[in-house]
Amino acid sequence: MEADPEPERRPAGCGNPARTPELARGPNPRRPKEGAQALAEFAALHGPALCASGVPERYWGRLLHKLEHEVFDAGEMFGIMRVEEVEEDRSDEEEDGQSKRKRPNPGGELCYKVIVTNEAGLRAADPNSIFLIDHAWTYRVEHARRQLQQTPGLLHRMASLMGIEFHGEVPSPEVVDLVLAEMWKFNQTYQLAQGTAEEKVPVWYVLDEFGARIQHADEPTFATAPFFYMSQQVAYTLLWPLRDLDTGEEVTRDFTYGETDPLIRKCMLLPWTPADLLELSSSTPEPPEAYYVAILEENREKLPVAINIPTYPSDHIFKIYSDVQQVLCHLTHPRFTFTMNEAEADILYNFSHFKDYRRLSEERPRVLLNQFPCENLLTVKDCLSSIARRAGGPEGPPWLPRTFNLRSELPQFVSYFQQRERRGEDNHWIVKPWNLARSLDTHITKDLHSIIRHRESTPKVVSKYIESPVLFLREDVGLVKFDIRYVVLLRSVMPLRLFVYDVFWLRFSNRPFALDDLDDYEKHFTVMNYNRDLVLKQVHYDEFIPAFEKQYPEFRWKDVQAEIFQAFKELFQAACSRAAPMGLYPYPSSRAVYAIDLMLKWDHRPDGKRVMQPQLLEVNFNPDCERACKYHPTFFNDVCSTLFLDEPSGCHVTFLL
Repeated sequence: MEADPEPERRPAGCGNPARTPELARGPNPRRPKEGAQALAEFAALHGPALCASGVPERYWGRLLHKLEHEVFDAGEMFGIMRVEEVEEDRSDEEEDGQSKRKRPNPGGELCYKVIVTNEAGLRAADPNSIFLIDHAWTYRVEHARRQLQQTPGLLHRMASLMGIEFHGEVPSPEVVDLVLAEMWKFNQTYQLAQGTAEEKVPVWYVLDEFGARIQHADEPTFATAPFFYMSQQVAYTLLWPLRDLDTGEEVTRDFTYGETDPLIRKCMLLPWTPADLLELSSSTPEPPEAYYVAILEENREKLPVAINIPTYPSDHIFKIYSDVQQVLCHLTHPRFTFTMNEAEADILYNFSHFKDYRRLSEERPRVLLNQFPCENLLTVKDCLSSIARRAGGPEGPPWLPRTFNLRSELPQFVSYFQQRERRGEDNHWIVKPWNLARSLDTHITKDLHSIIRHRESTPKVVSKYIESPVLFLREDVGLVKFDIRYVVLLRSVMPLRLFVYDVFWLRFSNRPFALDDLDDYEKHFTVMNYNRDLVLKQVHYDEFIPAFEKQYPEFRWKDVQAEIFQAFKELFQAACSRAAPMGLYPYPSSRAVYAIDLMLKWDHRPDGKRVMQPQLLEVNFNPDCERACKYHPTFFNDVCSTLFLDEPSGCHVTFLL
């Protein structure tokens, strides 16, 4: 669910220490908004969000009053009841392993329910029957450990709320780990609708001691929704009844709200209700054509009409209209000039995605551009894993980590995870957004509950984390992870003509690799160039190759690179093997530059020989070419000569297909 921005107005991760307004936020100097005019303004500003959340309009007036006066009156209507779970015919061993997971509030010896305590009960038609729930802890996953360690009182509060024993003043690493594991049974999420890519990373929050005690039911008595009140710049959760309730009836909500598929619901409830999906097939064949048609419609991309191949005289000077600063600054080839008038351009070199190919093909078919219709099949991670199955079957090809779409393949993933768990195989996974780069909102975990809950934030895939990467010896650090970026140039789809730039770029972790400390960014990630506080290790390709061959004398880089290039070929052959929208559209005026990020992992062939297997991580549209331009000034001259002039000879490129 999206909400409007919530700027930090308290110490990071502190939340409100209590639901009492004076303790939570101090006195409110503003004059509360009242009356019909105030309600009209409130409805105009917040009505769309309230409607999207399903909040009945009859509650809006009282909601405004409670927000303005910070009225937390749930205590007048509800009470928290301690429940003792008694289960018969179970051995002590079964009790140790299962009962804690089946309690209404997993994590501790006590469990609770929320019930209606008002003697008159509660009526859904009563305009006052909407309640504010405070957020005890608001955070982003990558900051959670640090906040628990550093924010006074936070670890104590979370441990108490989750039923984890914690005595003493100094944060215990063991208790921090327990809270980080248990929080996936308690937290909720929303995403900011505006801001930078970093600001749009999902926000997670834990409801206060009242809200956290509300249990799940398939037929709930209440609904909840996050709500950001712009006037106070504060986020709450709203609670309202779905029917009338009498005294003593339980307050419940649907933890899988909005999901109707019984199997998906079963998977989503795994953090609270254990289930065995071992007998379910984990096979993930390529989705049907309708899947790709839906993506095309969602992207609002209009495919072009058929056109003739545009031709230009051999001495033609191409006018380029571009908003890509690196192109404007570094393209110096005499056959290209820039224009500020898009209407007179021969080439459109756009930073953002082009949508209306149909109009362009009808009105200006000779205009060339730097992207292909349907190229999201390569650059969006769920599509990448789908089309790669054409090269490797339902399990995927050897050059792509096993990947599942958490939206459409959650049951298959759960089955596969449980199968690996039963066989005692490594079960580290990396959860990634479909369409973000720079490792944003990307998380490494071996916790199935965490992976399942991440599905509720933004669309994500989960890929097998490379547990045995080929490492590089940094003399100042030790053996670290590294990844490699190649730039590939797609000249045409039909016929398929693909080039690779002769220079590749390297990125390194800053700490020695080990399968621990999974939230240690500098140990497990290599993207350091967007954070000024991190060390960026620079090793050029011509320095890397001899160092690599010295560390691994039995592996010639020439042979390793040949395997990498073979993976590139198979990927683009798969992407271009079917008609749009299942494949890239062969628009004659299209050209494209992509960056492919990859790692190497240790593997064994059937004969037992140890090999370095390329693992493609992602394909990037309009990649950041700052380092390419800095160290190789002819980079964009080479790119544009190859793509737009059809003159690759003399350029630093290698023909692949």
